[in-house]
Amino acid sequence: MLRPPHRIPPLGPPKKTARQRVLAEWRGVDLKPLELARESPAQSVEQLVGKVLHEKLRIDQRRAEAEIVRVWNALIDPNIVAHARPTGLHKGTLFVSVDTSVWLSEIVRYRRREILERLQHSFGKTLIARISFRLG
Repeated sequence: MLRPPHRIPPLGPPKKTARQRVLAEWRGVDLKPLELARESPAQSVEQLVGKVLHEKLRIDQRRAEAEIVRVWNALIDPNIVAHARPTGLHKGTLFVSVDTSVWLSEIVRYRRREILERLQHSFGKTLIARISFRLG
């Protein structure tokens, strides 16, 4: 049994109606793009700036990460701060880079719980639920 041929949608912009073609010819200019732009609702500067800051730049997350670095430098032992630094926060996990494997072993074995408790005391258990230490 033969199947009917599939209809492939045309590529490119949609075809103009007769009205649009006549208006474009009479005006000497195709104003359809401008008319479409007018149909979309205008947004206030406040809405646009808010979208850019929160959705594109993720300013809230960056502000939280900067605060974590500030608190890290103030609360954590200076010997650890000299060899480890927070590098990111994702879904409740704070990622920390450690410069040498010796310090990585020291922190993971003996200081991980202390560091986690101090940061959770400052930020809460929902923001920082876990810490992941990496060499790097």
